[in-house]
Amino acid sequence: MKLGDLFHTGVPVEAANIEIAGLTADSRKIKPGFLFAALAGVAAHGRDFVAQAKANGAVAVLSAGDLNTDPGIAHVVANNARNAFALAASAFYPKRPQTIVAVTGTNGKSSTVDFLRQIWTHAGKSAASLGTLGAIGPNGVIDLGHTTPDPAAVHATLTALAEQGVTHAAMEASSHGLEQHRVDGLTFDAAAFTNLTQDHLDYHQDMASYRDAKMKLWALVKPNGKAIINADAAEGEAFEVGAKAKNLDIILCGWRAPREHALKIIEIQPRPNAQTMNLLWQGKEYKVELPLIGEFQAINAVTAATLALAIGEHPETVFAGMEKLQPVKGRMEHIGQSKTGGHVFVDYAHTPDGLDVLLRAARPHAPGRIIAVFGCGGDRDTDKRPKMGAIAARHADVVIVTDDNPRGEEPASIRAQILKAAPNATEIGDRAQAIREAIAMMQPGDAVMIAGKGHETGQIIKGVTHPFSDQDVARDALDAQT
Repeated sequence: MKLGDLFHTGVPVEAANIEIAGLTADSRKIKPGFLFAALAGVAAHGRDFVAQAKANGAVAVLSAGDLNTDPGIAHVVANNARNAFALAASAFYPKRPQTIVAVTGTNGKSSTVDFLRQIWTHAGKSAASLGTLGAIGPNGVIDLGHTTPDPAAVHATLTALAEQGVTHAAMEASSHGLEQHRVDGLTFDAAAFTNLTQDHLDYHQDMASYRDAKMKLWALVKPNGKAIINADAAEGEAFEVGAKAKNLDIILCGWRAPREHALKIIEIQPRPNAQTMNLLWQGKEYKVELPLIGEFQAINAVTAATLALAIGEHPETVFAGMEKLQPVKGRMEHIGQSKTGGHVFVDYAHTPDGLDVLLRAARPHAPGRIIAVFGCGGDRDTDKRPKMGAIAARHADVVIVTDDNPRGEEPASIRAQILKAAPNATEIGDRAQAIREAIAMMQPGDAVMIAGKGHETGQIIKGVTHPFSDQDVARDALDAQT
């Protein structure tokens, strides 16, 4: 496309007809004919990489007018450079699945979009999900790198999925992604809010700013589109107010949802490896055998079902799809059973609320003890460390504090901050050893909950990512039992 076709304003007249072969905000990905978006980031500014972009073949640069020197190539200036980059990416990659929905919230996004993809697939749709686990579609998985990747990746991926024949797509919308305009240029048929609890305060500074970032999603839903809200979320009412301000059609779901214009949970009966749910939709009650454990998983599945129902799927088809759901990798993922009859699970819970929900959800399914293995990430919100220690001490029978991506911090210091609120916990810095010892101490009916890393396959220590999988370590420990 020509440079002048990608931006409404800010393009020098003499540069309008320059052919653009691609666009990116990563100077390392520049190829001949590309536009480089020199954006201000948290750790660095794109203006420091303009020379590298030029050397790699960039023919134009986008900025907010804050470059230190003349870039020596076509220079597009925009007041909101991030928004301009997203809209340019949308114009460059214009194809879309016919139906697109988004899910925001602290916890549950990955599971909800994956469950919705599965429900749509069961209904005969060609469906995909995008987020932390990548873009998952009929042709496999595309690694996206972030929960909500940069605009060029977002729009390129949606175009690729549309070209593959995908008609229905569900994507995660993170607070970072919304705040940084990564999904601008998209219009959603519906969007959902799961919950809001403490996370990312190293970036957003306070909960009000964090909430405001999430709330930006409603502005991207089409006029009179659907807003699905978890009625049991503490911040649910605030998100209702925000959705009403955008004239969206609000549909609640969960235990506290009303009996009309909502998907209401009437009852949940936990079983060892599943749960029976009674749901109310449009005046009719449905019984669903959900092949997942944990009440929070039930809420995620209900949120996904509500999205499907809201945009026209038949109730019987949706609820039959719920009964076929497969667990999402690293989300209350059942790894195996010990020789003594206990069960081992891996989950992504890495926030106070996430850990609280995980351990409480495990209790109805664990007649024996709950053994919790977890740590906290380095170079992130330090306030949550003692909070998570206190939660583990309160809800688990045995607590093992270990390392979880210490990054640039001293691991022992992170563990010490957790242990202040969990004085009776066992400290085992080596995460593999911590998992092995937890499994070795299992008795009949116990549940080992390995929290924090979920789907991740690396341990970040002083800038180096070392291969590591909670699942692999746990499976090896189970297989080694005699």
